[in-house]
Amino acid sequence: MSFAAARDGTPMKVLVTGSTSLLGRTTALALISRGDEVTVLQRHPSGLDCREVLGDIGEASVVRAAAIGQDAVLHLAAKVDVTGPYAEYARVNVGGTRNVLAACKGSKTPRLVHVSTPSVAHHGRALVAAGAGPADPARARGPYARSKAVAELEALAADRADLAVLVIRPHLVWGPGDTQLVERVVARARAGRLPVIGSGAGLIDTTYLDNGADALVAALDACGPAHGEALVVSNGEPRPVREVIDGICAAAGVALPRVHVPFPVAWAAGAACEGVWRASGRRDTPPLTRFLAEQLATAHWFDQRRTRELLRWSPAVSLDEGFARLAAAYA
Repeated sequence: MSFAAARDGTPMKVLVTGSTSLLGRTTALALISRGDEVTVLQRHPSGLDCREVLGDIGEASVVRAAAIGQDAVLHLAAKVDVTGPYAEYARVNVGGTRNVLAACKGSKTPRLVHVSTPSVAHHGRALVAAGAGPADPARARGPYARSKAVAELEALAADRADLAVLVIRPHLVWGPGDTQLVERVVARARAGRLPVIGSGAGLIDTTYLDNGADALVAALDACGPAHGEALVVSNGEPRPVREVIDGICAAAGVALPRVHVPFPVAWAAGAACEGVWRASGRRDTPPLTRFLAEQLATAHWFDQRRTRELLRWSPAVSLDEGFARLAAAYA
């Protein structure tokens, strides 16, 4: 792996919340490997060689104790899913962020990198060479995106002279071990339930795992002079959605999707699935949602110039190299 080096070579004391996520764990390892003093906060043991605080991000006292003496906080802890009532997402994503902000202020931690998502500003339409755009809870799709939009706005509102807040929105992070994108694509392909929505020609941006971690490390270094805004992070290599899905399937050695479903049909099917899951109270992931149909059928890629300028970062691993690494992991 190639990770950003500390700007001045001085080790930092960094609290990482949500380090049991793939991106959180990879970033924590990157910080440890360059000599930073890392504390991780999550509900279950991480197995990382660093100080651990076990607890719920929704418990203010736990977050407050973890933040004492830190130079910076990297806040990744979140509820990520597509089903369940909004209150559950708000408790973790909004309430947890409020606890982090209060802990930073109480412990006089000077820097906070808040990890958000591009979906806070996605309203179902194509995004072509887009900037970050403002988070909009009223138009965000689904409880996850809405709760993250609220949390992001509150984080940015807390930016001030004694607490620099920088928001990073990694876009579609994937790599070996990923359960959010890769595992779901592969599982559905194996089951013969992975159609191409629409033409499959819409360009999308994704982020290889190591690049995402690299960018978060760079954000911790840049936070201070860079603050008070949101930045989207991606590989900066827009590819047709069909090409991305085929690359994942080929790396895993599963059959490529052959069935095409028109977007209006997929959108209606997603709405029906959401209705059934909501009415029955099911908590597993439905096979299709309206948001997923939109993501697979519309272009969404981002102008990376502002991100790379402020973070002084660029991806070290190309998408093609990422697919090769994924194939090696499956092999």
